[in-house]
Amino acid sequence: METPDIQEAIPHRPPMLLVDKVVERTEQRILCEKTFHQDEFFFQGHYPDKPIVPGVILCESAMQAGAILLSQFVDGNSGVPVATRMNDVKFRRMVHPGDTVELAVELKERLADAFFLQARVLLQGKVAVRFDFACTVTS
Repeated sequence: METPDIQEAIPHRPPMLLVDKVVERTEQRILCEKTFHQDEFFFQGHYPDKPIVPGVILCESAMQAGAILLSQFVDGNSGVPVATRMNDVKFRRMVHPGDTVELAVELKERLADAFFLQARVLLQGKVAVRFDFACTVTS
């Protein structure tokens, strides 16, 4: 799944589209990739002399992967998944310009229109960020 298909699955658009491609997808899991380029808008101020990807951007990337996973349950005309909470966020590694991360998200539970997921952002196979999050479908 490349950018046009991703844009069909979720409403995010550049510069806030933070998933480059879907590598693998089942009903319960998704694995995506994102390469962070030197010209990304957030590197201008985070930090000019030693740029690193902000933690919130890493989390957003993983939640967008989760939204792609959940698109199978959502009619794009009637609603989109919106994050309602994040729990137990752990930052383990810094991500720099030029790095490619894997976004691994697993659907743990569904209760009506509430979805509970677990995310891991991997850099060179090692956990950079991990967290649990929940989404609900809004119209």
